[in-house]
Amino acid sequence: MAALIRVEQIADYVGQEVTVQGWVYNRTDKGKLVFLLVRDGYGFVQCVAFKGDLDEALFEQIMRLPQESSVIITGPVRADQRAPGIPGGYEIGVKDLKIVQAAEDDYPMALKEHGPDFALDHRHLWIRMPSQWAILRVRATVISAIREWLDTHGFINMDTPILTPAACEGTTTLFETPYFDEGMAYLTQSGQLYNEANIFSFGKVYCFGPTFRAEKSKTRRHLTEFWMVEPEMAFCDLDGLMEIEEQFITHIVQRVLRERGPELRSLGRDTSRLEKVAPPFPRISYDEAAEILLQIYNDEQDPERKELLKFEWGMDFGSPHETELTNRFEKPVFVYGYPTAVKAFYMEPWPGRPEVCKSVDLLAPEGYGEICGGSERMSDHNLLLERIHQHNLPPEAFAWYLDLRKYGSVPHSGFGMGVERCVSWLCGIEHIREAIPYPRTIKRVYP
Repeated sequence: MAALIRVEQIADYVGQEVTVQGWVYNRTDKGKLVFLLVRDGYGFVQCVAFKGDLDEALFEQIMRLPQESSVIITGPVRADQRAPGIPGGYEIGVKDLKIVQAAEDDYPMALKEHGPDFALDHRHLWIRMPSQWAILRVRATVISAIREWLDTHGFINMDTPILTPAACEGTTTLFETPYFDEGMAYLTQSGQLYNEANIFSFGKVYCFGPTFRAEKSKTRRHLTEFWMVEPEMAFCDLDGLMEIEEQFITHIVQRVLRERGPELRSLGRDTSRLEKVAPPFPRISYDEAAEILLQIYNDEQDPERKELLKFEWGMDFGSPHETELTNRFEKPVFVYGYPTAVKAFYMEPWPGRPEVCKSVDLLAPEGYGEICGGSERMSDHNLLLERIHQHNLPPEAFAWYLDLRKYGSVPHSGFGMGVERCVSWLCGIEHIREAIPYPRTIKRVYP
């Protein structure tokens, strides 16, 4: 009786007869041989049908099998370094093949070049391609590694509301919806404020779920709906926050390297840079970063590039600025102490420098920009109330949040990490829309 296996297990079955259930990704005919590249959800494996081994009628069916036909294949496993696939290096000799369904011949995502809009219109089929399959497998491991590290380092998962009564990051990027007789509610930008309440009961917490930003951005780094993990810690200052972030990110990177090597290789990812990700990460202040960027700007001779790199103290970093900074480091780099004016209202001021706050962004190498953003949170009630007024936010909507500063306030910190930005960096892909199964952007809500 042949063992029913997953393709990812194939190395353990060389010389044995196995059964694989899956779909025909590609078919190549060479006279008496037909090569099928079969996907089973766990990998891609070459299956070789030889006319002399099979019933003539079955071989004729195999020769005409359309792409994406579902099949059950049985045969011996052979090691062959030339055999394509993921992980590759193995093939199955077809002794029996059952056709579960012969797909229709007009498969939209046939093996040829497709434009991005066409591919996104057919995202439900595009995810069957090896590149998209590999990216989303990496994503699943990133999510698992996130939970693993937090769950084993004293954090407890606390779900926070998706419908909220007020803004967290800024009122200009809110999606609003009527909420019965209560007026307007908003899709969450972040679960952070609720997590700040949770730490006074649980110490260290995290939320993990979808977040929504209505900013009309078309860059390769932005989505309208994305998944974010947000850890929050009581009795934690900015230095402690950075130590936690570098341990957290290192764990994710090392686990992906350990478990998703075949997927990364299939994407052509150079993993040598990822292999260097280990604590400590370099740390520079915003002031130091500003000096570097100003020098780069002053030295630049090309007018178009000079315009892109235009910078002065007080600006937030754009993509070109982040790329220039990270090009100077082999690992992710912390930039801390941003101007208060470019950050959210709840960040603790820098002692003696009210124009600067205790914020930190973690920038990934190779031009992937910010993957984590965090801060030490404001712990003084009166200062927080003043900041809420300065940002023209409704104090009544934040009454519960202000209560946290009345009853046992402590220094506390937290950060958020967008899953898709992390996945984009690890996979070395250009656009974030490939790092989520069904991307939502300002121009796309289908399929």
